[in-house]
Amino acid sequence: MPVALEPNVLSKYEPVIGLEVHVQLLTATKAFCGCANHFGSAPNTNICPVCLGLPGALPVLNAKAVEFATLAALAINCEVRERSIFARKNYFYPDLPKGYQISQFDKPIAEHGFIEVPTPHGLKRIGITRLHMEEDAGKSLHDGFADSATRTYLDLNRCGTPLVEIVSEPDIRTPDEAFEYLTRLKEILLYTEVSDCNMEEGSLRCDANVSVRLKGAEKFGTKVEVKNVNSFRFVRAAIEYEIERQIEVIESGGRVMQESRLWNAGEGRTYSMRSKEQAHDYRYFPEPDLPPLIVSAEFLAEAKSKLPELPEARRARMIAEYELAPKDAATLTSSREFADRFEAAARTARNPRRVANLLLSEVGGRLNALGLEQEQSPVSMAGIVLAADLLDEGKISSKQLKQLLDVCFEKREDFPAVYEREKPEQITDASALEALIDEVIAANPRQVEQYRAGKKTMAGFFVGQVMRASKGQASPALLNELVTKKLDG
Repeated sequence: MPVALEPNVLSKYEPVIGLEVHVQLLTATKAFCGCANHFGSAPNTNICPVCLGLPGALPVLNAKAVEFATLAALAINCEVRERSIFARKNYFYPDLPKGYQISQFDKPIAEHGFIEVPTPHGLKRIGITRLHMEEDAGKSLHDGFADSATRTYLDLNRCGTPLVEIVSEPDIRTPDEAFEYLTRLKEILLYTEVSDCNMEEGSLRCDANVSVRLKGAEKFGTKVEVKNVNSFRFVRAAIEYEIERQIEVIESGGRVMQESRLWNAGEGRTYSMRSKEQAHDYRYFPEPDLPPLIVSAEFLAEAKSKLPELPEARRARMIAEYELAPKDAATLTSSREFADRFEAAARTARNPRRVANLLLSEVGGRLNALGLEQEQSPVSMAGIVLAADLLDEGKISSKQLKQLLDVCFEKREDFPAVYEREKPEQITDASALEALIDEVIAANPRQVEQYRAGKKTMAGFFVGQVMRASKGQASPALLNELVTKKLDG
């Protein structure tokens, strides 16, 4: 671990961070052949002569992969090229049976995009250099076998899986900005439904390029690539570690080496993997078996028509339309499916804002306490709408609602069924409530004086006291009306 550096030492330096994100596209078949694009199949079963690069086998580009790449590019504000070129990226590795990877080099499908991320100083625009298409390699298995100490096993099912690589500009300056960039990028990709972005299955993989330089310097420092990071939280931790490690090397008179490093989550540190002092010569040349990719104006227009309302725009609209707090809108739009479910429910409710509050606080709070996800909730959206409407109509109190929701979670039943069975009796008899109000007013003369002296918020005190005396059964709407009338009387 790096020696803990003093804040005044850290503050002398500016980190420069760029991210390379590989995203598997959610097509039914692979990029250049008809093999199933499916995770979890038995090893080496989803393979054919094309994805293995056997002599005489010719690739054919998957049109759906092009559509998904175009959708992703548009969603992150990239300019889509009319004409892009596939190339062969030549290198040797055991899980690359062809000896080259079909990718794009100098003419990618899209360039010059951006994503805006929140920072303590407002929104910051992170540039995106390029989005290009390529195929994935296979997978080397180093663990889990009796002879893993001496042998490596290969699963080539992943060969030919369609990818897009999204390369950011070196605009990121803090680990938190990197985390926010990745969070926003994943959110956008999930909204477009081009990928499931499952990091555990390798559908989304991230490498971080990290360097440091003295503040005010124009020249970048020596770049280190951090690989093998399988969560956004670990990306942030790996960048934090690498910044401090590099500063310590420089401060101690050393030189940061250009290299690839692996992140070890268990130890919370990076380890040197291989030197990159000499630039790799991948000997890119145009793929002779694939013609240039032409994205016509008609194809581009159709792709644009398929773009959903993206997260930031949806948040802004929902804040305006439903009078939501920004934090609540951010939670409700965290996934397209969750936002769709909320909006479908909100359109049927008397008070959409109350639906949001119940969904996030009462139901969400109970789910969090039990470690459950939204889809595991016993209370449906229809149940939340009914609860919100009952509150709005004054048919149940907040206390009664909490009790009913407790029963829902205890018995794993939806709210409508629990409400019909347990239907709490409310006191809606005005004379009965007036009698309770009179008793509370008589017992609290000082609070009555405060109210009549202008402290109108004391009305809440009397409502609470009467509600307690009625064991939570007083009709909230009627009670509020009668208390105000009595105090003003």
